[in-house]
Amino acid sequence: MNFPELAPLTAWANDSSLHVLFVAAIAIVLALLVHAVGGAVLLRLTQSAPVAANVARECKAPARLLLPLIALQAVWQGAPDDFPLIDGVRHVNGLLLLAALTWLGLRAVRGVARGLIGLHPLDVADNLSARRVHTQTRMLARIASFTVLLSGLALMLMTFPGARQFGASLLASAGLAGLVAGIAARPIFSNLIAGLQIALAQPIRLDDVLVVQGEWGRVEEITGTYVVLRIWDERRLIIPLQWFIENPFQNWTRTSASIIGTVFLWVDYGMPLEPLRGEAQRVCEAAPEWDRRLCKLQVVEAGERSIQLRLLVSSAASGLNWDLRCKVREALVDFMQREYPRHLPLMRAELADPDHKGNQPQAQ
Repeated sequence: MNFPELAPLTAWANDSSLHVLFVAAIAIVLALLVHAVGGAVLLRLTQSAPVAANVARECKAPARLLLPLIALQAVWQGAPDDFPLIDGVRHVNGLLLLAALTWLGLRAVRGVARGLIGLHPLDVADNLSARRVHTQTRMLARIASFTVLLSGLALMLMTFPGARQFGASLLASAGLAGLVAGIAARPIFSNLIAGLQIALAQPIRLDDVLVVQGEWGRVEEITGTYVVLRIWDERRLIIPLQWFIENPFQNWTRTSASIIGTVFLWVDYGMPLEPLRGEAQRVCEAAPEWDRRLCKLQVVEAGERSIQLRLLVSSAASGLNWDLRCKVREALVDFMQREYPRHLPLMRAELADPDHKGNQPQAQ
């Protein structure tokens, strides 16, 4: 009996098919050998270049898959057209090759980002430049990874004739479906564009001190869609990237972490100011939080019953300035209570005796 449907399977037994399979096995072995030797040489050559070394380490795993797939693709392309299931084998190998290339691109982007971040540590006294590099690198790496992934998926879909036709029909279609898709995708693309703007213009950076809607905190994380602000009391405020492009906010570390803080005091008109100035200067000089730039006491308001004093003190960072302001405020209040208790804010009143109308009123 003859079975025509089994004819393609019998082709596996002929010499040409065995020859193709043997060449494919040799190609895989050679590709893995090239990967092992080339990887070791590349890692040794890039030891003195942190960025290149990180890229080499990150690309090691995807390259182990990519090189055999490239070798197999060359074998399948050179195989005869009557090889069993050759069209399907070529297509599957091509899809795997595109997936491996996408994986390699993603790991390469991550390697470059890690290398650049490693060159600029944040645990230094003046980390303004490092925070700028960290922010730009993380944002641009996310955008590059998204682009690589989208390109890889698009190339893989284009290998299917049906998918190409479906994509063309979607692009050619108009009307309500296109409008709904555009509205649905708007938040994604708006945040993507906002992320690019933040990476280039840098209105905020990692570890910046911000005041957003009355909340004080530090930028803990910048993702592709939102920013995590760590509030001083350990809460987390999640803010979309687009919000920073459309709304005003305070950045206390835009150009420098140094900051000037204020301490306000209400005292009686009879309070001498020079002893207070001397005490404020003494407290500032004894405080490690003071950066020795500014310690100035001034009268900023004269009210009905008392005067308002403002003390300006400077520190190298906002957290230090907060502690310094509290320390100076406590010291000045303690000084007045101890040395000048009579000149704390007083309530004055005039008392008159109704039975002795001729007597002068007395001040209290």
